[in-house]
Amino acid sequence: MTTAKIKAIYIARKAGDNVSGHQKVSLKAGKGIVGDRYYSESGANRSSFKGQPDWEITLIESEVIEAFNRATGNKFHDSDFRRNLVTEGIELNNLVGKNFTIDGVQCYGVQLCEPCAGLQKRLGVRILPDLVGKGGLRAQIKSSGLISAGGSIEEA
Repeated sequence: MTTAKIKAIYIARKAGDNVSGHQKVSLKAGKGIVGDRYYSESGANRSSFKGQPDWEITLIESEVIEAFNRATGNKFHDSDFRRNLVTEGIELNNLVGKNFTIDGVQCYGVQLCEPCAGLQKRLGVRILPDLVGKGGLRAQIKSSGLISAGGSIEEA
């Protein structure tokens, strides 16, 4: 069995800011990643899905980014996709409606994090419909704790 892990961690301080990489971040239950735009409530997409907040943390598979780059001839960096965590070794679509842990921090997969026209405009290439169903996961943070790049992701 392959161990799923956090390949990279990114946050943006304010809506529209570029994301910056971090080795460690603090997650706060019901609030988000300390220092991120959604934690400070400056993010533009604070939403809910079926009554469940879905903006606290977002994840995307590094394998999806690599496959997209290969298929399109692009060389986008993991951070260009603006998700908080880039994962390796896990199919995030399987976590919708399920509990899981990130470095022992309890999380819940709310819904897929579909790519949007704004991301397509920012990247300057067509990503829709190519990444529909592959854009990652929107999740809630159920317990607080510190996570690190290289840390583990496990289904609960």
